Amino acid sequence: MGEQERMVEAMLFASAEPVSVADLNARMPHGSDAAEALVHLRKRYEGRGVHLVRVGDAWAMRTAPDLGFLMQKETVETRKLSRAAVETLAIIAYHQPVTRAEIEEIRGVSVSRGTVDQLLELEWIRFGRRKMTPGRPVTFVVTESFLDHFGLETARDLPGLKELRAAGLLESRPLSGAVPVAGAEGDADLEEETEEGQSELFED
Repeated sequence: MGEQERMVEAMLFASAEPVSVADLNARMPHGSDAAEALVHLRKRYEGRGVHLVRVGDAWAMRTAPDLGFLMQKETVETRKLSRAAVETLAIIAYHQPVTRAEIEEIRGVSVSRGTVDQLLELEWIRFGRRKMTPGRPVTFVVTESFLDHFGLETARDLPGLKELRAAGLLESRPLSGAVPVAGAEGDADLEEETEEGQSELFED
C-alpha cells in the first residue's frame, strides 16, 4: 500500500487537473486500489501545507486554505490617459480650484463626463469648494496622490511654461489666457487619442 500511495501521489502532483479514481487505477499496476491509497494519503497530508481534496468525482492536491495568501501575486497595471484627460489634468493642476466651465473655456472644447470620471477614478483630482458665483458651480483640485505620483511637494512645485515647452508638452503659442496645452481636441476622441499617464507628464 505504501508503494501505491507513492504512485497516486506522483500522478496527482503531475496533473494540472483533478484525477478520477478510475483514471488512477487505469495507470497503476493490475490489482492496485487507488481508492484505498487515497484514504491513507489524505490522512498523511492532514495539517501539511498541501492537502488532498476531493473535487466532484476526482481528487487533486491543493494548497492549504489558510496559506492561500502566500500564493497571491501583486501586479502593477499601466493606466492610460486620453489626450483630453492629460489636458484637463494640466489645467486643473495650474488653475485650481477651477470649474468645468473654466476648463472648457481654457481648452476651447467641451469636457466630457468620462474625462473627469477617469481622473477622479485615478484619484488624481477631487471636488473642491463651490465657487461663490451664480449656480455655485463645483470646482476641481489635484490630490495628494497626484502630487505623490509626480514627485511634487505642493502644486507650486509644478514646472513652469518654459520647462513644459522644452519637454515638448506645450505648443509655443499659448491658448488665450491659459496654461497652453498641445493639440486641444474634443473629447469624442477619448478612446482613439491616448497617451500614457506616466510621471514624465510634468518632469523637467
